[in-house]
Amino acid sequence: MIYEGAREVEAAVRAVLGDVLGIDAARLAAFRDDSELFGALPELDSMAVAGLLTEMEDRLGITIDDDEVDGDIFETFGALVRFAQVKALG
Repeated sequence: MIYEGAREVEAAVRAVLGDVLGIDAARLAAFRDDSELFGALPELDSMAVAGLLTEMEDRLGITIDDDEVDGDIFETFGALVRFAQVKALG
């Protein structure tokens, strides 16, 4: 699927978090730009990061290089969404 807008990418990231981490829809809906992720979500550990990145690549049709990944990406929901938007939308 080709994503045409920032909101579509945000929805895809929300869905990936739900599917990979098993977070329910109500909890996902409460995520805001400043919602903390790594360190705040017990489901998001170092092992889950790899699965999350792989699923984002598959769903968004993007490639994430190892040198692009750092802790800042997973600091907040907004940071993860912005990263995905830049990769998916250019």
